[in-house]
Amino acid sequence: MSDLLLGIDVGTSACKAAIVDAAGAERAHGQARTPWRPVPTGAEIDPDALLDAALEAARAALAGAPDGRVRGIGVTGMAETGVLLDGAGAPLAPAIAWYDARGEEEARDLGAAIGERRFVRTTGLPLHALCSAPKLRWLVDHVPEARAARRWLNAGEWVVRRLGGDEVTELSLASRTGLLDLAAKAPFADALAWAGLRDDILPERVLAGTPAGRAGDALPGVAGAVLTVAGHDHLTAGVGVGVVAPGDVLDSCGTAEALVRVVAPPLDADAIERVVAHEASVGWHVAEGRQAILGGLWSGIAYGEVLEALDVGDDRRRELDAGAIATAPGDVPALELDLRSLDRPPLRLPDGVAPERIWRAALDAAAAEADARLAWIDAVAGPRRRLVVTGGWARDEAVLDAKARRGPFEAPPVVEAGCRGAALLAGVAAGLFESADALPPIPVPAGRTA
Repeated sequence: MSDLLLGIDVGTSACKAAIVDAAGAERAHGQARTPWRPVPTGAEIDPDALLDAALEAARAALAGAPDGRVRGIGVTGMAETGVLLDGAGAPLAPAIAWYDARGEEEARDLGAAIGERRFVRTTGLPLHALCSAPKLRWLVDHVPEARAARRWLNAGEWVVRRLGGDEVTELSLASRTGLLDLAAKAPFADALAWAGLRDDILPERVLAGTPAGRAGDALPGVAGAVLTVAGHDHLTAGVGVGVVAPGDVLDSCGTAEALVRVVAPPLDADAIERVVAHEASVGWHVAEGRQAILGGLWSGIAYGEVLEALDVGDDRRRELDAGAIATAPGDVPALELDLRSLDRPPLRLPDGVAPERIWRAALDAAAAEADARLAWIDAVAGPRRRLVVTGGWARDEAVLDAKARRGPFEAPPVVEAGCRGAALLAGVAAGLFESADALPPIPVPAGRTA
């Protein structure tokens, strides 16, 4: 009986899953919408509804799997969003979306309480409402039940726990909370005290790929499979396309475009401060002994806004892409495209300009901004070794064309990089592979050459 691995990606738009065999090939996929509940500040979700979406995606992938035994299950997903639990392991409050605006006032208060520079140098994060700590303080202040919290689990850690696994804190996800002292790999006591949380709210810190118990009966046919928290989705997607060596860079083009640079040895506090000054962050990687510099743009959101303003649906995208690719870079209009803020200003498109020229302008603007961000990261970490592009928008020919005009990159034939990476890290946990540095290569599809 062949060995199989299940990778689950708890994503912002959807939860996805993939079955991967021991040779590293994706054999089946599943997907389910992430059922957020809109609120004036953004969105929140019932933790059990989030679990149900992850299980639905996993069941769909398992239904299409070839014969074999699932040896390991890895769960990756969005950072910053998580669940506060009581002493019995039950959720005490909704999980707040990572992009929700709650916590803006609390972030300012946190800076005043412990010092913004100290926060940056200790956690590797800019001080704003995206990290978990300000949202957790908001919950403590506004949801009385949250004050009894015994545990905080990130979304992926929550799914592993409910699959039958152990309560653990994976280091790359902990790095996004504002509650971790990076250098010590330990809870940041002053941030926890400020948030009104117990000093042991974070369970044992582990590296992605570390065994975290075994699956129960929540999913059919996988009982006994080794579980692991596979880490922050962008970093795990890097594993899924072979971005693990120092100097490797992943350009993950989703709702947010994440630029992930693998670095080793770890950066000191001065280097961390320089990274954050350029609107990026530093955290632990899913591969041992490495950190990741993470920069981001709201490219995917901006692309969607442009397409909506142009009234171009999926049925007209191929035609629009072809026209944009044929447009010379200099033959584009001036376009103000916000790639930095979640507080979205109204988009204004130039009048009397062909849609393909506007689309070309949007793609060029995003590619140029990503290139500039990478140059800033290179200035701190040194020249990059290689650049790999993946994600939903990397399937768009015009997006890839705009990036190709900025310089060379690789675009591996992987369907769901995050799921593949999570599955391979589950293989590490199950003993099929030695480490994140000893994973099978990406199989070359039939009819293609390497």
